[in-house]
Parts: sequence; structure tokens; C-alpha cells
Amino acid sequence: MSFAEHAIIWHIYPLGALGAPIRPEEPIREVSHRLRGLGTWLDYVVELGCNAVMCAPVFTSESHGYDTVDFYSVDPRLGDERDLDEFIAAAEGRGIGIILDGVFNHVARSSGYVDLCTGDSFEGHEALMELDHTREEVVDLVSDVMCFWLDRGIAGWRLDAAYAIDPAFWARVLPRVRGRHPRAWIVGEMIHGDYAAYVSESGIDSVTQYELWKAIWSSLKEENFYELEWTLSRHNEFLESFVPQTFVGNHDVTRIATKVGQNKAVLAAAILFTVGGTPSIYYGDEQGFTGTKEDRLGGDDDIRPPLPEKLSPLGEWIHRAYQQLIALRRRHPWLHTAHTEVEDLSNTEITYRAIGGDGEWIRVRVSVEPVAVRVSGVDGETLFEFDGNPAAGS
Repeated sequence: MSFAEHAIIWHIYPLGALGAPIRPEEPIREVSHRLRGLGTWLDYVVELGCNAVMCAPVFTSESHGYDTVDFYSVDPRLGDERDLDEFIAAAEGRGIGIILDGVFNHVARSSGYVDLCTGDSFEGHEALMELDHTREEVVDLVSDVMCFWLDRGIAGWRLDAAYAIDPAFWARVLPRVRGRHPRAWIVGEMIHGDYAAYVSESGIDSVTQYELWKAIWSSLKEENFYELEWTLSRHNEFLESFVPQTFVGNHDVTRIATKVGQNKAVLAAAILFTVGGTPSIYYGDEQGFTGTKEDRLGGDDDIRPPLPEKLSPLGEWIHRAYQQLIALRRRHPWLHTAHTEVEDLSNTEITYRAIGGDGEWIRVRVSVEPVAVRVSGVDGETLFEFDGNPAAGS
């Protein structure tokens, strides 16, 4: 059984969630043990119904975490190695697997890895230098880093900016990693490109399903379910060869509740949990958090906020809906690889069946006019229902 088969992921950006300074004027060397605070959220993760936590970068970096300085040390703004070890152990004790973010495409220009770089900056960011993935020393480095933290107990890796790395590089790295950790789950960040070919050529397990993310929010916002129908057909094709990592929010995009409103955000969640994939929830989406991604310095801050000391009761109804949808997913584990078959379609309403490999199925009807969703079983019983009235979530 693979780790991902029953994984439902809570995705968090620790630097932001724990209130660390993101753009310090000087390098911070004094250790602040913020990771201990993240451990207090593990019971919340279990209560929500998740059994995996995907952490954005936790390694020593200059600012936002994606400008790595040292792959082998914990960012002092978050804590030290002992803090991370204790967090991993506490998660494991609750049946939660930890997935770390491996930024192996580029490093900080100030890092000790510059001699392994091409000299090119990454996507115009002068502070970031691209590693030279043709060099054996880079294969050695990445293989060693991945195994180093897998040895410490993590369950897998998210590969940042995988779309910018030749899949042949991973075909050299991963056999070494899997030789020591055959059950490690490896998901690559793919915003565009040929998903299935990349998985096949690289040997990774999954990629981020940005096509489905875009179709879900766009169909709900623009009231055009024909886009979702087309993308679900593409999604079925992907499922023939691999299981994508699915989401309606992450640390790089405007919050789903901001995109479509809180009521329609529940519809987005219903779609997420009733189609094939390994679903992830971006921290706060299950509480109706809002936030806008902007293309400027600091433009990610709004979507990467500190976790509050106490959650507002205003998000309880969305949290309850997420719990019910996750519970539905748990009762129907075959949904991990389910294909979808659209039965009825208009601009404002879609009905589809999610069908398992042994003939199991559920029916999902989603409407934006009026806002409503109903999930029913083979016998017609209601498995989940939401009519757009927060007080009436069932």
C-alpha cells in the first residue's frame, strides 16, 4: 500500500503560519523555537480528518524559504534540528506523515552551493541561482539531502519547480533514494507541461494538478461548468498512469474563498474530495480564510498569514463542511483512483458520477444558481448536502 493511497494532506507555510520575519534586514542566527508551536496544531489536523502535513520550506534560507542557504539545517527563525525531529515524532505518534518541500532547482546566491550552479538566475530573480542538474555533484547532493531527512522520519518530498528541471535528473536521483526509502512519496510541482510524460520519464509518483485547480475555481466563478467537464476528461487520462496531487488552494495562489466566495468555496471542496487524486487542503481554507496573491515584493504575505491563537467562530461552518467531506472520502477510499463520468451539464450545473475500479460509485450534483451541492450514494441516500446557507450545512 502506498503512502498516498489514504493520504489527505494539510498544507502549511511554516514561516508565515508561525509569524517568522520573512524579509529580515540582516541574517538571523539566534534560534526561535517556533516549530514547537506548530506541534500544537497536530491534534487539529487529526480532528479535521487529515493524516499528512506538507510543509513549505523549513531549511535555512535568506527570506521566504525558497532561497535556500543550507539544506541540512533548520531555519533558525523556525527552530533547530531537535525541534524538527520532535515535530516529526509527534506527528508520527498521531499517524501523520510529514512531507517536506525540497527546493532543488535553485539556491540563494549567498549559499555555499554557488559552485554547483549554472550562473543563471531563476525566472529573473537575481537572488536565486539555478543548480546545474547535468553535474554528478548535484545528483549526489540532492540524493543525499533527500535521504538525510527521510532517515529522520519524513514520509516524502514535494519537489519545488520540478517543471524547470529535466526529468532525466530525477531518473538519476530517485533510484538512489528509493533504494533506501522505497515507500517515500515524491510529488513534483508542475504548473504546465506534459504531466504524464514527466511522471513517466522522471520516476516521481505524482504532480500538482494545476489544470484541475484552475477549472474548479474558474467554472464556479464564471459559471461555466463546460470547462470543468473538459478538465475532468483530462484528469481521467492522467489517472490511467498516475494519481495527481489535487488542491483548490496552496501557498502560491489567491485563496479559494477570495476567488469564488465562501459559499462556492464549499462547492470547490466538494469537487476536490469526490474526484480521483491525493487531495491537499491549504491551511485556513477549511476555515474560510481569504487572501489575494499579488505580483510584487511581499505579494505572497496575504496568502501566507500567521495562524491565530484562537480560531474565529465565523469559520466553524466551513470547517464542519470540510470535516464531513473528508469523512465521506474516508468511507470511500476507492475515490483515490476514481474516474468521473459527467451525466448532466449546463453552464450553471453539473452532475457527475465518481466511479471506482470495482464498480462502486457516488453521484455529485453541483449548482451555482442557486449555490448547492448534493452527494448521493448508490441507493440514493444523501452522503453530503449544502444548499448555500451556512447555518444549514449538514
